[in-house]
Amino acid sequence: MKVKDQNKLQKKIEKLDSKNNKLTKFKNPKSKFMDSYTFQHDVKTFCVTASSFPDGIEEAHTTLHAQLPPNERRSFYGISYNLADGTTIYKAAAEVMEDDGAIELELFIIKNGPYNSFYISDYRKHTDSISQAFELLLQQHEVDPEGYCLEWYINNNDVKCMVPLGINYQPFTGLNREYNE
Repeated sequence: MKVKDQNKLQKKIEKLDSKNNKLTKFKNPKSKFMDSYTFQHDVKTFCVTASSFPDGIEEAHTTLHAQLPPNERRSFYGISYNLADGTTIYKAAAEVMEDDGAIELELFIIKNGPYNSFYISDYRKHTDSISQAFELLLQQHEVDPEGYCLEWYINNNDVKCMVPLGINYQPFTGLNREYNE
């Protein structure tokens, strides 16, 4: 998306914000725009479930890292979803690599397909940015209601917050506009 188009989109979002009083903008100035990302293949991950949310997140990641052999190509994730009673389940996750051997951890498959996302720079300096990103992402109509929230830790400072898109999602081609004639 071009910068000019992003600025127009942000102005529309801010205008909507003034009408419905919903969160539509980050306090983190480096994380402003929603984007899309498509996983071309399922991603198999090892997981450690946090003892609580959000307090158990750091411990779950520490436990996960301690149980895996070092591999600089490995991607790390956070996966969360709500149970019917409203309890949030959080899983620290790491991509399964070919040379991992026999590791006895829970498995979770990140499904291939389209996701809406926000890239957050310096998330450690803006700790509320992750929850703000998911609040915005989950407001979108095309989100899979049976999906999950996915944090993809790009490096020690940046994270991509993502939600899978459901069956109502249609990639925009310019040909799928509805006309009222």
